[in-house]
Amino acid sequence: MEGTTQLSNLVYLLPLLAIIFIVAAGVLMLNLHFQKNLFHQKLMQEEIISNHQKELLRSSIQVQEDERKRIAVDLHDELGAVLSIARMHLVALEQQTRIPEECIGSLKDIRELTETSISSIRRISHELMPQNLQMFGLLETLQHIVSTANNSNGINIRLNCDDKLESLPWSVSLGLYRICLELINNTIKHAQAKHINISIRLDGRQLTLFYVDDGIGITEKELKNGLGQKNIQARAISIGATVNMGNNETGGFYAMLKLPDITII
Repeated sequence: MEGTTQLSNLVYLLPLLAIIFIVAAGVLMLNLHFQKNLFHQKLMQEEIISNHQKELLRSSIQVQEDERKRIAVDLHDELGAVLSIARMHLVALEQQTRIPEECIGSLKDIRELTETSISSIRRISHELMPQNLQMFGLLETLQHIVSTANNSNGINIRLNCDDKLESLPWSVSLGLYRICLELINNTIKHAQAKHINISIRLDGRQLTLFYVDDGIGITEKELKNGLGQKNIQARAISIGATVNMGNNETGGFYAMLKLPDITII
């Protein structure tokens, strides 16, 4: 009789246990769904923040480039013009027969300083806003930089580029130009390298830049906190690219930049 009562109670309890199990499973599923949605929302927020930061970086670099252009124009058109006029007057004074003999040397020195200043202004304005890049495109500009470096710095640079680089948008060409210039300058100043290899390939709509030298490499501190490396990273992000930098196992420094889904003009 007691066994029958226990069996009867168990029969009544089974539906209740089933309901409790279903409720518990439902709560668990709801919690998992909530956690999943929370995770997705967090990812979306991080993506929005990341995109916003990238857009701010692009805007900041664009403002810098606009300011570079303005300064370059002011230097070339205003200060350069004033110094050119001053040089003309100095040349005219040197040709005067009534100038005392002891003043001729001083006039010549002043004229030479003026000519040096004119050359410096021209060089600085071209660095601020590279006219060669605007006039001849990325490929010819890089070839000119490589030729100049090979002739003057005791270093050998090998450049291997696709001819299709001329179809890149201006913002990408300018970004790659700045990055290559920063990389070359860092190697020449700090790496004690003898050779540099630069390869820029355009495969469909993906661009890859590979840079390597045979110098002493770079320290972990310089890689994380170096101003040159930060500039390169910022430039890469501004054109939608990713860049990895470090030391080769065999020695030397490398940088690999990838720009996917590039717009060809």
